[in-house]
Amino acid sequence: MCPKNASYYGNRAATLMMLYRYREALEDSQQAVRLDNDFMKGHLREGKCHLSLGNAMAASRCFQRVLELEPDNSQAQQELKNAESILEYEKMAEIGFEKRDFRMVVFCMDRALEAAAACHRFKILKAECLALLGRYAEAQSVASDILRIDSTNADALYVRGLCLYYEDCIEKAVQFFVQALRMAPDHDKARLACRDAKALKAKKEEGNTAFKEGNYDAAYELYSEALTIDPNNIKTNAKLYCNRATVGSKYEEAVRDYEKVYQTEKTKEHKHLLKHAQLELKKSKRKDYYKVLGVNKNATEDEIKKGYRKRALLHHPDRHSGASPELQKEEEKKFKEVGEAFSVLSDPKKKSRYDSGQDLEDDGMNVGDFDANNIFKAFFGSPGGFSFEASGPGNFFFQFG
Repeated sequence: MCPKNASYYGNRAATLMMLYRYREALEDSQQAVRLDNDFMKGHLREGKCHLSLGNAMAASRCFQRVLELEPDNSQAQQELKNAESILEYEKMAEIGFEKRDFRMVVFCMDRALEAAAACHRFKILKAECLALLGRYAEAQSVASDILRIDSTNADALYVRGLCLYYEDCIEKAVQFFVQALRMAPDHDKARLACRDAKALKAKKEEGNTAFKEGNYDAAYELYSEALTIDPNNIKTNAKLYCNRATVGSKYEEAVRDYEKVYQTEKTKEHKHLLKHAQLELKKSKRKDYYKVLGVNKNATEDEIKKGYRKRALLHHPDRHSGASPELQKEEEKKFKEVGEAFSVLSDPKKKSRYDSGQDLEDDGMNVGDFDANNIFKAFFGSPGGFSFEASGPGNFFFQFG
């Protein structure tokens, strides 16, 4: 009825602001000041809309115009300070993000949102940093709130994908990244995240395939390559470290991998895996008594005795009395190792502790406290009960009396 009246647009802008419909209110307040550039309330409302939407620079210009019209306007003076504070928090957040100080960014955005409650840009930045801090539920909540208002918001879709990506739901994450790129083809963060997610998924699957086919060396390399793709993806990397530790041929590497896993997520399962790897490392550095006696780890008592008989006779010093001093010394060392192995594996208590990886020195079990010759005598009887005789160059046989 009266489309040229600035006050009507100003009043409708005020009503829309009460309904939190700031974008529509901004259009009305801008139309009001276009009709009447001296309409103070129109400039004030335009400034408040800009401020609520996070446009601090535009808001400042509006409040300065109000002060030109009414130099003593206390409301404009306060709102101008609020705009200046938001600009300062934006600068601090930018520096914090560059330094990866995501807690600082969240703090700055919380302060800025006190005056710019409808700013999606601030909310998205906060949500992204919450995701990077591992606070996925909070980040998802913020992004979902925005998507309920604007289902095509590429930034919110990106954050949803980021949360899923860091929670090791890579396939679903890729779907959100693709959707974000459909809404905004030049969205660099979504593009890079989508690339990393696809690469990580592919490399992990290649490693799993190699593992299933028994190609452990290839699996180890593929898992190692996957770990270089994104150091920030803690959950996926924890699984990759577990997988690599499983196929790792060197126990030292397995222990290092499980230590990284446990530092990342201190669960009972990861603690058990770390302890198991540490135990296997410890066992790998000990003498393999089963190997010394030439028997397998499930050998029976009789098989252990037969193994000792064979190896003790093979390395007995008397059998090598005509050999060089170096060979005699080497065979004497092996003979003692055979006696040491038999002294442990023939004793049920020592054998049990050895098999479980425990220190045999505990509880007074000193494995060095034995005499190989005494063990040999006890096993074969008195020295006079047998003799080694040559049957040709380098050949010997033993003979019982």
